[in-house]
Amino acid sequence: MSLKDNIDMVKEELTSEEKFFEKAVVTEKFVKKYKKLMIGSVVAVTLFVAGNITYNINKKHTLEAANEAFLKLETHPKDGATITTLATLSPVLHDVWSYSQAVAAKDVKTLQKLQSSKALLIGDLATYEAAQNLQDLNKLKSYSEKQGAIYRDLALVQAAIILMKEKKLDEAHMQLSMISANSPLAQVSHALMHYGVK
Repeated sequence: MSLKDNIDMVKEELTSEEKFFEKAVVTEKFVKKYKKLMIGSVVAVTLFVAGNITYNINKKHTLEAANEAFLKLETHPKDGATITTLATLSPVLHDVWSYSQAVAAKDVKTLQKLQSSKALLIGDLATYEAAQNLQDLNKLKSYSEKQGAIYRDLALVQAAIILMKEKKLDEAHMQLSMISANSPLAQVSHALMHYGVK
């Protein structure tokens, strides 16, 4: 190697070392300038992760305790302390359990309370069951007119039967005619129209 090549190689090494030191200085300035923000970000992420883990553990524990209370109520349905525990831990599961008990006992008061339940479907089912147990024509009609009523066609059939008992055959026919041909109760509707409403 010639002297000139050695000098060029040394210059390249010095230039690369200068660049390295320059980047180190820039990095050091950046770290000093944003040190608090970086530490705060790390702390925030750590707290978020810890909070999320704690929340999930607590949620799992609450779910297990609610399930235990529900299972206990299956064997001891009158246990007031367990009922209260279930209502506290899981209001939705409590509403489901209350609905099942109210339907079995034909407890209209409880069914009426459950009409405003936040549990999926319970409010709708409780509204139908209360109207059906009371044999209340107006409530059955009101339920059947409700958008998305699960037992809409069954409520129409029951309203028609009540009207038939009251000898209001035209109104009963009108109720039955609201049942679509695709409904599982279409044959019942046709049979009632043919035999009961003539």
